[in-house]
Amino acid sequence: MTAAAYNAISQSTGEPSLAQSGAGQSGAGQSGAGQDGGTVGAAVTVAGAVLLPPSTRFGPALRAVYAGQLARGRVARVPLLFVAAFQSLGIMLLLRGVVDTGNETTSEQVVAGSTVLVVAFVALNLLAQRFGALRAAGALDYYLTLPIPGSAVVLGTAASYASFAVPGTVITAVVGALLFDLPLSGLWLLLPVAALAGASLAGIGAAIGLLAPRQELATVAGQVGMSVVLFVGIIPADRLPAGANVLRDLVPSTYAVDVLAAAFRPSVDWAAAAADLLVCAVVAVITLTAASMALRRAGNARG
Repeated sequence: MTAAAYNAISQSTGEPSLAQSGAGQSGAGQSGAGQDGGTVGAAVTVAGAVLLPPSTRFGPALRAVYAGQLARGRVARVPLLFVAAFQSLGIMLLLRGVVDTGNETTSEQVVAGSTVLVVAFVALNLLAQRFGALRAAGALDYYLTLPIPGSAVVLGTAASYASFAVPGTVITAVVGALLFDLPLSGLWLLLPVAALAGASLAGIGAAIGLLAPRQELATVAGQVGMSVVLFVGIIPADRLPAGANVLRDLVPSTYAVDVLAAAFRPSVDWAAAAADLLVCAVVAVITLTAASMALRRAGNARG
């Protein structure tokens, strides 16, 4: 692919050009990036053609995609900070007035489920919309020309959006604990819970956006997925309708909800908590791998 064609794709999709991504064209045979493998998009210009280097390692690729998407997502940081947190806070305030606050199990489930819902809003709803928009605009062509793993594109994009939701996640957990008179001492578990729940759901959200035939369908599917996470997350397992427990077992975020709910108790079953987090980690690997394959498939379909 020539440099002109490469940059034409970038300009048409709104993504960085070669010059912006660090691939300089100062002369034939000169690389536009250092040799440490940390710059994504490095290229060598030979006789007017752009020759891409071998695939960049996952770590540097992830950091580069994250930084790029973080810069592009700053315009949406206010909606992310407020919408993601306000809907969960509203749910907790509503349930505070209708549920039996004397039942600690119910209180723990409501707060844990509402907190993980903030993560689900970003990982399912927003990420499905983002990748649906990238596919509709042809921006996937840009990422597929970069020598980076598809999983780095998916996880880096998800992490950039998740960064803006971190304050909302913390605020929801703290306010919920105070609202339902739950202890705050175990809230350090929020870190692994949010990270692993977000990663497992991010792969699903990205796959939805990449595989949906239309951008609007990706948006609807992401919202439906978020509703399922809400339904099976805030309702205690023993109060779900008959047969709904099967659905609960299939949703990876419920395992994270159970760990966070246990964090509000005087003692935590660490073996059960570790097993639940391990389930989230395994599902994260599977879904991110599937999303990476969907990224390649979506790009090939356009070609």
